[in-house]
This record gives sequence, structure tokens and C-alpha cells, in this order.
Amino acid sequence: RVGELAAQIAGCYSAPVPVGELLSLVGLGDRSRQLVATLSGGQRRRLDVALALAGRPALLFLDEPTTGFAPEARRELWSVVERLKEAGTSVLLTTHYLDEAERLADRVAVLRAGRIISVSSPQDLGSADAGTEISWREGGGTRRTRTHDVPGFLAGLQARLGNDVPELEVRRPSLEDRYLQLIDHEPGSTGT
Repeated sequence: RVGELAAQIAGCYSAPVPVGELLSLVGLGDRSRQLVATLSGGQRRRLDVALALAGRPALLFLDEPTTGFAPEARRELWSVVERLKEAGTSVLLTTHYLDEAERLADRVAVLRAGRIISVSSPQDLGSADAGTEISWREGGGTRRTRTHDVPGFLAGLQARLGNDVPELEVRRPSLEDRYLQLIDHEPGSTGT
């Protein structure tokens, strides 16, 4: 049973998190009497996190913690990680979900072929190279460009087309955009 397993693991520590609190933290408070084998895949992953937290670790390693989670379950676990960070727990997270890294990470390391090619905040990762994408309607078609000088480019565009630029969109690069550009510019990269 979920509660019995959590109690057994918590019993290995001198000052464990109380089992009820532990299970509630990961959204399994109502599953204490349920057999572990009957939990869904997402519930099992949340139980894994609860068991890892039983001993109040100062550093928590999470390897692809939301793989296979439904979107709602992903966001619930993100909230758990955010609460842990606020409480002073350091979290080392590996993930292929860049939206997850962008939301949870203070620092991001990008690995390629087993070596680190960049370390920075999610906001700064490759920001010098990524540029902002601007699209607008002109001459019967949609035009697109990337620029680092958004105000200057927009001023030139407005001088040419007037203040009401048709279908103007300005999109800052996401972490995924910057990651892909960083990987594509890495010497010897195949971009995959």
C-alpha cells in the first residue's frame, strides 16, 4: 500500500517528513490505502518523488520527472518543485521538455554528445544569437525576419509602410528556439 511504503522509507531517516504531509505534497494524500500496483504511471512517478523527499534532502535529483505525465499532472509536479525551491531545496533536473526547464530552472546546462556546451539562465541561453522574430503582411504575402534591433527595425518598417503595419507580430525567441539555434551553431553539429 502507498502509505505503508512511504512509512517504511520514511522510517530510514532520523527526522522524516510525516507520511501524510509527504503524500499530500505530491497529490497522493487520498491514495494512502491504495495498492502501489494499482497506481497510474503518473501517480507512480509522483510517489517516486514523495519517497525521494522522505528524508528532507538538501539536494534532490529528478531525472525526466514528468515523462509520460498528462499536462495537468506535469503542472502539479512543477508546483511541487517550485515549493521545494522556495523552501530551500536545491533541485537538479534533467529534462527534454524545454518549457519545463524554462519554468523551473534558475540555470540551464545544454549537453551535446556528452559534454556541456552552454550554461546560463534560461532567459540568457543563446540570447546573443537568437534574435527576435518579426512578421508582417506586405505586397500580398507574409514577410519574416529575425533581428536584434527590434526598435530600429520597427521604425524602418513603419517609415516604409506607415504606423499601421498589417498583421504585425513580434515574437521573442523561446528557450526551445534558442536551444535549437545553439545546437545548430555548434561546430560539427547535425542539428539533432
